[in-house]
Amino acid sequence: MQNADSKYVPLSNQARSIILGSILGDGSLKIQNEYANANLQIRHSETQKDYLLWKANALKEIAGDRSVSVQKPDGYSTKPKWRFMSKRTPALTGLHHLTYKHNALRIRRTWLNQMNALSLAVWWCDDGSLISYGGRKGVFCTDGFDEASVKILARYLGVVWNIRTIVAPVGRKRDGKQEQYWRIWIRSQEELKKFLRIILPHIPVSSMLKKAILLYKDPQFQQRWISEVIRLSHFSESVVMVEYEKKRAKWNCYR
Repeated sequence: MQNADSKYVPLSNQARSIILGSILGDGSLKIQNEYANANLQIRHSETQKDYLLWKANALKEIAGDRSVSVQKPDGYSTKPKWRFMSKRTPALTGLHHLTYKHNALRIRRTWLNQMNALSLAVWWCDDGSLISYGGRKGVFCTDGFDEASVKILARYLGVVWNIRTIVAPVGRKRDGKQEQYWRIWIRSQEELKKFLRIILPHIPVSSMLKKAILLYKDPQFQQRWISEVIRLSHFSESVVMVEYEKKRAKWNCYR
């Protein structure tokens, strides 16, 4: 077996946190047959280029010389994909053994308990969405996991973070077939705000603020939430207001 880096170098807390959140979303750890160690692969769409580049910079300790590349559009999108591919290291192999079984991600509390607020923020930025007018509810698009795994994730959010959610199915057509997937729904606005307050200090790039900005018809309620976003995030008022205006304009188009 080939081995790109046989020396064990522990992952930093930041890298580990980002990886644990990413493998629940748009990242994966893989051990290919011809290699002894695992590597991390992450893909994001063209519209999330700045987010992918943030991840690449934050994970530079495991990055190679050409870790970031652009892939041609695949069958599900007309836009190119940006990809980060790490070096193969023993530390990633150890994390793979913790989180995977037979090279497939296995959802277990033993490693979910090692996640932190940064991990949650990455998971939400990858696969979380605000829904209904103004984003009064939220959903994790956990379509790649079976019902039992999604229930473990939901219980983790409840027990560790005190976020009440429900698990419910959604039907989608894929390749001409109707299929059922299981998702985690935050259906209470107060629970959603509680969750967003946890992750707001860790949202990494301004383009992801759209996943934390709630819209209100009442100007006073709106200003209160905008003030919270500014207070809790590391973005300036001017940056937050730009993202707020973008989101407001988008929602107005659909009304």
